[in-house]
Amino acid sequence: MSGDTTHFGYQDIPLEEKQGRVDDVFRSVARRYDIMNDLMSAGLHRPWKDAMATALSPSRTRPFKHLDVAGGTGDIAFRILDRGGPQTHVTVLDINGDMLDVGRERVPAQHAGQVDFVEANAEDLPFEDKSFDGYTIAFGIRNVPRMERALSEAFRVLRPGGRFLCLEFSKVDMPGLDKVYDLYSFNVIPRMGKMVTGDAESYRYLVESIRRFPPPGLFAQMIEEAGFRRVTWKAMTGGIVCLHSGWKI
Repeated sequence: MSGDTTHFGYQDIPLEEKQGRVDDVFRSVARRYDIMNDLMSAGLHRPWKDAMATALSPSRTRPFKHLDVAGGTGDIAFRILDRGGPQTHVTVLDINGDMLDVGRERVPAQHAGQVDFVEANAEDLPFEDKSFDGYTIAFGIRNVPRMERALSEAFRVLRPGGRFLCLEFSKVDMPGLDKVYDLYSFNVIPRMGKMVTGDAESYRYLVESIRRFPPPGLFAQMIEEAGFRRVTWKAMTGGIVCLHSGWKI
């Protein structure tokens, strides 16, 4: 027992408890996760994820080995495979087996053999150094108990010239939208979660976890401290989400 604490939504809890609680959240909502994403974001999560896959721009003519972390349902992986060539391969890694089961069931026939699924922890990746050309994580890093470890692991497993991309909720920077967004997040989303998945508390946690995530400049500094260079971020939809980028040089 380390004695260290971290946040779980607005609660402060022992660090070693967070992963188990996060697992319970996603185990509860796995089967309805993508439906809820559509409802909560009014479908906007789709162009956000498209933007990440387009930014990655996997080669269509050369081998491209990619790691998608916290991507159990395959949403990002399948987009990357659609944009890559026949030598593109994506490993989907998630700590939650229920989410991975959903992804395995959804693999498009045209991409059979180009994707595999691994149950493991983002803080301790089961891969050798310099194994991948790209690394993505979408709406997942805020759920990792030790984000700095996950970033360090991302840097370790990327090859020189490899790119790190992180899509995550951020701080709304449009006057007026911030108040509407807060009202919607704290009042509508948990009720929607209750109606669709039977679980309001998991979605209350997800809303709270967004508010506890570092602002873009601070998160960019964390990416740089992990070793990445040419670190940038791009705000989308009034700052509701940011696409963070870094390169292993």
